[in-house]
Amino acid sequence: MSHTFQNLSDFEPESTRDRKALRRHLREARRTLNPEQQKLAAIELANTLRKHPRVMGARNIALYLPNDGEIDPQTFMAQTRRRNVHFYLPVLHPIHSGQLAFCRYDEHTPMAPNRFGIPEPVFHHRLIRPAWSLDVILMPLVGFDEDGGRLGMGGGFYDRTLAFTRVRPRLRPALIGLAHELQRVDRLPVESWDIPLDAIVTDGKLYRTGQGKS
Repeated sequence: MSHTFQNLSDFEPESTRDRKALRRHLREARRTLNPEQQKLAAIELANTLRKHPRVMGARNIALYLPNDGEIDPQTFMAQTRRRNVHFYLPVLHPIHSGQLAFCRYDEHTPMAPNRFGIPEPVFHHRLIRPAWSLDVILMPLVGFDEDGGRLGMGGGFYDRTLAFTRVRPRLRPALIGLAHELQRVDRLPVESWDIPLDAIVTDGKLYRTGQGKS
C-alpha cells in the first residue's frame, strides 16, 4: 500500500500537541485506504479474531460500526453470528455523561445518529447489557504500539465506562483494540487513566498486551 503516512513508527508523541498531530495523521492515513483494501483488511481481521481463545468462547460481544476509515469488524460479526453470538454496539449514555452503554444489535435494531453524527442504536433500557457482563469488548483505535500503548479519539468514553475494571477485575471482559497495521507507531505513553487492553488485533497481526500476556 502506498500513502503519505504509511510509516509513522518513529513518531514518539511527548505533548498534547504531538498527540493531536499524530491522531490527525493516523486518521488521514486510514482514510486513504480504498474500498478493496478495507475489504481485505476486514477479512484478515476476522480470520485473526476468530482464532483468539477469549473470542472463540464468547457469547456476548460488543463491537462498533466503522467510521472515519476504521477497520471494519462487520465481516467478523457476519461469520460469528452463525454460532448464536449476541452483539452489542456502544451508545452515548443518556444519563451518565461521557460514558457508554452497550445496546443489543441486529439487522432489525432501530438506529439514529448521535451528537457526533455516528449511527447508534436507539437507547432502550431493556436492550442494554452492563459492560461487566459482556464477554469481549472490541474497540476502535486511532494509534497503538506493541506494548499496548493506545491512542483513541480523545473523548475518553471507553476509559470512563471501563473504569470499574480497576476495582472489580474479576468482572473484567476481554478488552481488545482493533486497528489497521498502518496505525502502529513505535511508542505511545501510557496515561494514568488508560484502561489496559488484553490484545490488539490488526489486519496483519495479533499483539498480546497487558492482561493478555499472562
